[in-house]
Amino acid sequence: GGRGMRVCHNEATLRTNIKKAKQEAQAAFGNGAVFIEKFLERARHVEVQVLCDKHGHAVHLWERDCSMQRRHQKIIEEAPGPGIERKKIQGVAENAAKLVRSAEYAGAATVEFLMDEDQNFYMLEVNTRVQVEHPVTEMITGVDLVEQMLRVAAGEKLALKQKDLKINGWAIESRVYAEDPYRNFLPSIGRLKRFHPTPEGPLGKGTVRVDSGVREGDEISMFYDPMIAKLVTHAATRDEALDTQAAALDRFHIEGIRDNISFCAAVMDEKRFRSGDITTAYIKDEFPDGFHGTPATDFQRTALICTAAFLHGVFTERASMISGRLTAPTPPRQDWVVILGDEYHPIHLEQGLGEATITINGGSKHMLVSDWMPGAHLVEGALDGEPLAVKVADRTEGYELSHRGVRVRALVCTPTMAKFHERLPEKEKPDMSKLIISPMPGLVVSVDVTPGQDVKEGEAVCVVEAMKMQNIIRAEADGTVKAVNVGAGDSVAADEIMIEFA
Repeated sequence: GGRGMRVCHNEATLRTNIKKAKQEAQAAFGNGAVFIEKFLERARHVEVQVLCDKHGHAVHLWERDCSMQRRHQKIIEEAPGPGIERKKIQGVAENAAKLVRSAEYAGAATVEFLMDEDQNFYMLEVNTRVQVEHPVTEMITGVDLVEQMLRVAAGEKLALKQKDLKINGWAIESRVYAEDPYRNFLPSIGRLKRFHPTPEGPLGKGTVRVDSGVREGDEISMFYDPMIAKLVTHAATRDEALDTQAAALDRFHIEGIRDNISFCAAVMDEKRFRSGDITTAYIKDEFPDGFHGTPATDFQRTALICTAAFLHGVFTERASMISGRLTAPTPPRQDWVVILGDEYHPIHLEQGLGEATITINGGSKHMLVSDWMPGAHLVEGALDGEPLAVKVADRTEGYELSHRGVRVRALVCTPTMAKFHERLPEKEKPDMSKLIISPMPGLVVSVDVTPGQDVKEGEAVCVVEAMKMQNIIRAEADGTVKAVNVGAGDSVAADEIMIEFA
């Protein structure tokens, strides 16, 4: 999972990175041995699934592409690999099967490779176990890998023949992590107040599978890996599998912790990813300043405006029918303003039972149909005849809406209130430039500075471990240390002040 790995771009960082890699590996695996190998910055991570029995039989189940990574840990996997020459991967896969057979290995294993831009393969290692991403292989081959592993362990011969193992369609897997992509994918801990995975079964032109080991009410702690679920989709083609995955992500709802669902959803519609042009440097290339959400397309903006208007219409109509009112029920107001972030959209709303007609900015008219009821976390239905799914989270003021990787605060108010809202002064953020705060809950592994010490921008000041990953905290500017408030072995909360500068 990327633990114990450090990239060195120059000799100056070598000693520190070897030390950190040893510490992290020792803590995670009980073995601090270090290997040094060439770093291929823009390679693809391609692996081959194999099965071997105790009778000298071995088969491969084709390849998976696991290039979409952050901190050298996989996020999105797929099978087969897009754009890989079939003749070449067949040779690589056959050699992978020969390798494990010659080692007299028995069970399921994954032979991992890096592939460069010329489709040259460099072997990394053999993982002698079932991988996290094994479901995508199961979906395209129809083979239950866990069943086969148990049969092999019981001494049975493989009933599978290589000539019978064909690729059927395309499968995509998104790892659902307890982390915040808006804060450089830092771990997030807390209680799962709501955990509603996408229902398994048919969706659009594909099918959905969910593997998870948590349930609503569980506590996500800092002591374990951040993965809480795997969302897998399968369809006849890659585009259809991606469409199904995007729709499934729109229907996966979590509250209580931060998650990476919006990031995965945004990637599903990203042009470069859609083309299959993926490398291990994809996130660094496409989001050099970090992930801050994606701009809404015209359809997504319309969907969010109409959803906010529809929700408001349901609540307004409900309030107008409350019994025991001193005055007679009044017809609901029809002219409102939907505020999406810093955008103001005047609308005309005609609310009906399970539907609404919304005119935006005095121009386009749209019909939203849904059986949504207050309290539900998902508005599912159709907008102008197209399938729609928007996640809803109540906020003190308005709603938080999520759709296709776009997450936005929405407020619906009268035109008069909108004018006042526009004139409200923005709250200034406090000056945090002289403070080093913990970006996450965790355990302080080391503190590398003392009061009175001069520190340069980018210099490591401490290390905080969370979810088995050691995170180096660096100074954001030159300065002199005024106070150190934590020591090695201390537990820290998110946003706790650890170091102060003069």
